[in-house]
Amino acid sequence: MLAVQSVTELRLAMRNGEQVLLTLLIPIVLLVGLSTLDLVPLPQPRIAAVLPGVLALAVMSSAFTGQAIALGFDRRYGVVRRLAATALPRWLLVAGRLVAVLGVVAIQVVLLCGLAAALGWRPAASGVGWALLLLVLGTAAFGSLGILLGGSVRAEITLAVANLVWFVLLLAGGIIVPLGLLPGPLAAVGAALPSGALAEGLRAALSAGHAPSATQVLVLLLWTAAASLLAVRTVKLR
Repeated sequence: MLAVQSVTELRLAMRNGEQVLLTLLIPIVLLVGLSTLDLVPLPQPRIAAVLPGVLALAVMSSAFTGQAIALGFDRRYGVVRRLAATALPRWLLVAGRLVAVLGVVAIQVVLLCGLAAALGWRPAASGVGWALLLLVLGTAAFGSLGILLGGSVRAEITLAVANLVWFVLLLAGGIIVPLGLLPGPLAAVGAALPSGALAEGLRAALSAGHAPSATQVLVLLLWTAAASLLAVRTVKLR
């Protein structure tokens, strides 16, 4: 049942034009643009500095923004309520969405890393495993937040808030601009956000082959736990 529900959710996500734009085209454009054009001051090679942030953006786009908007409008049109009336248990509906998000993230990672390799990126081999772990933790954190937002407020509000958060974190959450290049107070806030923890951890893993810091892992786990607990209490079927 989980496999069937997850595949169905994945197919629906990939058929949605806005979803594909958000999860695939925007990260690809940013990867190519920031690595080939001197728009933001970054260390050389630029592709090695750009890819970790773009991977973090891809996770945020799929697991948070896309997930929240899709769930919000599924609730509005009664899709979730009808599914809840079937033999599928509620936990499986949530699990199916999260597994589908992991599938989308896997597609993004393969495409973005393949494109980066074509642009000259060579990862630190010792950090690949750590990067995969961070991607899973980041997907869990952003996915929980997406379900919390999309399952708690009206679809129109979800659409506005999800896009606003995406834009703010893109510019000031440590994704495109590393935390070290941000002003001190802003960098401190970014380090406590899942975007900053994920992006900085990926930079350390893929560029230097280092393990993520305990703080970065803890930040992602805390956001996952807090959002999950709140979602259990506040998510509505309509």
